[in-house]
This record gives sequence, structure tokens and C-alpha cells, in this order.
Amino acid sequence: MKTRAAVAFEAGKPLEVTEVNLEGPKAGEVLIEVKATGICHTDEFTRSGADPEGIFPAILGHEGAGVVVEVGPGVTTVKKGDHVIPLYTPECRGCPSCLSRKTNLCTAIRATQGQGLMPDGTSRFSTLDGDPIHHYMGCSTFSNYTVLPEIAVAKVREDAPFDKICYIGCGVTTGVGAVINTAKVEVGSTAVVFGLGGIGLNVLQGLRLAGADMIIGVDLNNDRKEWGEKFGMTHFINPTEIGEDIVPYIVNMTKRGADQIGGADYTFDCTGNVKVMRQALECSHRGWGKSVVIGVAPAGAEISTRPFQLVTGRQWLGTAFGGARGRTDVPKIVDWYMDGKIQIDPMITHTMPLEDINKGFDLMHHGESIRGVVIY
Repeated sequence: MKTRAAVAFEAGKPLEVTEVNLEGPKAGEVLIEVKATGICHTDEFTRSGADPEGIFPAILGHEGAGVVVEVGPGVTTVKKGDHVIPLYTPECRGCPSCLSRKTNLCTAIRATQGQGLMPDGTSRFSTLDGDPIHHYMGCSTFSNYTVLPEIAVAKVREDAPFDKICYIGCGVTTGVGAVINTAKVEVGSTAVVFGLGGIGLNVLQGLRLAGADMIIGVDLNNDRKEWGEKFGMTHFINPTEIGEDIVPYIVNMTKRGADQIGGADYTFDCTGNVKVMRQALECSHRGWGKSVVIGVAPAGAEISTRPFQLVTGRQWLGTAFGGARGRTDVPKIVDWYMDGKIQIDPMITHTMPLEDINKGFDLMHHGESIRGVVIY
């Protein structure tokens, strides 16, 4: 069949909206009509050429929602007509990682997924001339139709709006999950969130959901103060306006009652800046502070701190997809949204047709959007 897609033919070039060929699903695969897809910084990281694992040409996009159109042989967990969210972190429930229950990083299809291919080592996409086009993060939601492995789709309720729940395919789950699954924040905790973009705002609402008490947001853009307050932030810091290093500033700010050591119980980096990652760790509490790295740093970047910071009990944690097990947890997060426990609508600041997808990237670059969504 043919489908319209926004193709990244070369690194650093705008996406080209064009018609491509899409082969139907093989054994263990499903064909999905994508109804809506978010434009995420990770897509831009690859499009720009900064991603060392980026492969071209490719159809980017990994934050989508749609409807199953066709299933291949052997598919049993979804059927035609089911509403689904594609999963860039699959859940096979049978590999050593899934069975360990210690990680959400399923390894069943990791090798081929990283090569931009389906599990059988081939691509379902090609140009009209027959040249292969790579898949992206196993999803390729910048195409109106896409094919995914059965283990990489989460079946969700049918009354949830596609243009909102697509955001659960990455940003919402990553931010909220980092709080609930990775940090395991307790009621009454103090927390700091560095970077109040699409991920950071979801960390904020995850902290509110978890019952954190003092929730500090840090951003260079004062416009994010109002945004942060909408999602549970209690205090805001612009590091350029405090007149001192931010680490001792936060340590002093978080001294409460008999605790005169100070430091946040939990900190979260949503910037991808390795200097900020260090600051986030060092302003966490001596003895028990946990700092979660969410932001993706540039290729070759390294984080560093004095060993003393770790010897005295602080912990650095990493998280991918918020530690969520896709097929199990994503439907629950959709329920949270539909039940009003978390917000999504305010963060969808711009919607557009596929033809305007490059404008969506421009809005993201200029800091004018929290999340732009393409509606097919």
C-alpha cells in the first residue's frame, strides 16, 4: 500500500512530506493507522544529525496513537479496530530483562530496532522507486500508516482522544514514570526539577500525584514559571537571577525544621546538559538524595562529580520511558488521564497537519510550544 509520510532523507535537512510504499504486516506484526503524533525533542536530536545512532533515510516519530487496521499471522493480543499506542520500548514479557522484573528495557527486538529494521531484518517502508527507508525507534509515527511488532503496541480504551493520548507514547509516561517507577517518591518529599519543558512539566505533575510537598522548578525561561505552577510546582528558580551558585542556593532553600543539612530528597534532570546533571546530584540530600537523569546528552558527553558526593549517600539514577512496562503501564496512564488524575490538554499547545510538520519543529526550537501534535 501507499502512505503519506514525513521522511528524513538526510541529517540536518527539513523533513520531506511525500508518498511512500508500506508493506503489510508479517507474522507477529500489526498495521496501524496513526491518527495523531507528537513532535518530540528526541526526533529533532536524530533529525539534526547529533544522534550517533541516527540512520537515514528514515521516517521519524515515536509518540503516536492510532487504530489497528490489520494483523499478521500469530497475533493474539490485539485485533482490527483496537485503539493502540506504539511503544518505542516494547514489552515481550519473555526475555531475561522482562522476566527479571528489575527493568523495563526489553531486549527481544533491540538489535534490529537499533538498525532501523523490523525483527526479521528488513524494512516495511520504501520509496516509490523501491529504495528502502528505515524505521525509527520501532515506531515511525510520522507516517499516516506504520507497521510494528505486536509486542510494541499497547491496547488502550476507545474513548480516549488520539490527539491527547499520543503524548503518553513518550513525554507523559517518561516524566510521570520517572517519579513513580524510578525514584519512587514518597508523600511529603522535597524535589527539584531542572528544565520545565515537555518532560519536566510531566515530572512536576508526577510529583504532585505522588504527594511531594516542596516542588521546585528550575528554568532559564521565566515564562515557564506560570506553566510550572499549573502542574504542581510550588517554587521557581531562574539560575541567572539568584546571584550565586545554584547548588548551595537550593541546599539552603530546602533546610526545614530540625534538618539543617538541606538538600532535596529527589532531583530530576530534564535538560540533557551534563553540567546541570552534576548540579542536580549535588543539591540532593546528603545520605539519601536521589537524582534521576532523564535528559539525553549530546554524543560523547560525560557526567562527573567528586566521589565524595556518592560516598556520602547520594545516588545517580537513570530512566528510560519512565521505567514503564509499555503494554502493562501505558493503558493505566491513559486511565489516569481520562479520570482527571493527570493533565495533558494544556500541554498540547499547537496542532497541525502533516504538511506543516517542519513548522512544528520550528515552534519547538523557538520555545513557543510545549508539545506540537500532527493530526492526520
